[in-house]
Amino acid sequence: MSNTLGFGNRKFSINRNTGVPRPARRFSNTEPGINEASSKIHRQFRAAHEGHLPHAGLDATRASTGVVWCTERAAEHGFLDEPDKWANLGQGAPEVEDDIEGCFPRPKTIDISLNSREYGPTAGIKPLREAVANLYNEMHRKGKPSQYTWENVAIVPGGRAGLIRIAAVLNNAYVGFFIPDYTAYNEMLSLFKNFAAIPVPLSEEDGYHIHPDKIAEEIARGTSVIITSNPRNPTGLVVANPELAEIQDICRERATLVSDEFYSGYNYTSNCDGTSISAAENVIDVDEDDVLIIDGLTKRFRLPGWRVAWILGPKEFIKAIGSCGSYLDGGTNVPFQEAAIPMLEPALVKKEMQALQHHFKAKRDYVIERLRGMGFTIRHVPDSTFYIWLNLEGLPGPISDGLNFFQACLEEKVIVVPGIFFDLNPARRRDLFDSPCHHFVRFSYGPKMDVLKMGCDGIERVVNKFKKLVSHPNYK
Repeated sequence: MSNTLGFGNRKFSINRNTGVPRPARRFSNTEPGINEASSKIHRQFRAAHEGHLPHAGLDATRASTGVVWCTERAAEHGFLDEPDKWANLGQGAPEVEDDIEGCFPRPKTIDISLNSREYGPTAGIKPLREAVANLYNEMHRKGKPSQYTWENVAIVPGGRAGLIRIAAVLNNAYVGFFIPDYTAYNEMLSLFKNFAAIPVPLSEEDGYHIHPDKIAEEIARGTSVIITSNPRNPTGLVVANPELAEIQDICRERATLVSDEFYSGYNYTSNCDGTSISAAENVIDVDEDDVLIIDGLTKRFRLPGWRVAWILGPKEFIKAIGSCGSYLDGGTNVPFQEAAIPMLEPALVKKEMQALQHHFKAKRDYVIERLRGMGFTIRHVPDSTFYIWLNLEGLPGPISDGLNFFQACLEEKVIVVPGIFFDLNPARRRDLFDSPCHHFVRFSYGPKMDVLKMGCDGIERVVNKFKKLVSHPNYK
């Protein structure tokens, strides 16, 4: 059995503000290697992680997620001055242009009705809630006696806002989450004091698989809320039926399952036939099964700037989630809600997903071929999303961890995200550099093909540069 937590025999740790080694701490378990101890980017990360000495009332550690931190470092290298000369493979966003064959053109203008000038309901406008319910009933609940209605849907201003609303209405609970997973969970899980976040490490050797028996173990220990992305960010893998149905059976009447399904349309497991992945398919009673599904226009409709998302669940949950918007975010932009309604016609969505899947699978295959040609070992080809969880262990030592590889890529105008950010550690109970994600980066093939080619070219230059460096007779 592999050591999934990656602990060794750590003798000392590093002062997070200065980067200087200091005496042993009880939860530091491995000695930092030369690539960490001598690395500017590692010292910079450690200093930023705990924050600088705060101003009164300021906790700087809540200021940014991993992707934002990476963008800030890229800005120091000129990214914001000449973004067109960079390959941003770090941002978790799909291409937004209208040139994907088979996809419908996005609106370039929006008719702003008189009603939409008013404050909108914090749970969203009823016609959009009806359209979301109808979409899920048509795509995932045909023939089932229990159907979603508009009262099972809350419209929220983006996925993060949706997660924050869900967190705000949770009862006192242990909340189980998986490692690795979406970086913003880290901040959300540390923000609220009405629950305790419990990490569940997954094994690389096992393909980061969420087995039903792992869910049963967590419920047995008292976990009453489980949150996970599915399809999975950052690994690009999916929990599909029949295992997804088994997991929902285990949770039924025992735990609330929060299923983040923003990548549900990026599904390559069904021959790109337009089928999307959703826990909605396995719900027995939409008002009794404690399953909260969150999705939106951001990823599969390729409209991240619109900030229109939704939550499906039992009416009692949705009522509370809608109400708490009055003190958290104020609700979603009404004109954009109105403009979203015609996009959710089921036949149109099915056709859109078919085009999306063919296009992004082709990009995935291109990137996999390029990376393998450079010498990367990719054990688990992603079957969903637009991410590759890229193992760096076979690279030359100076770039075999996520932060140093990230730093080297910046020199070639390429942005990736170090894997350490996906090792969620909201309570900071352990040293981040004991992380099993330390030797990974997340590579996004969301951007257009010309950006992917530029990014792969830059990464190839990085790899070749360091191969040449370590082979030099004077290298130590």
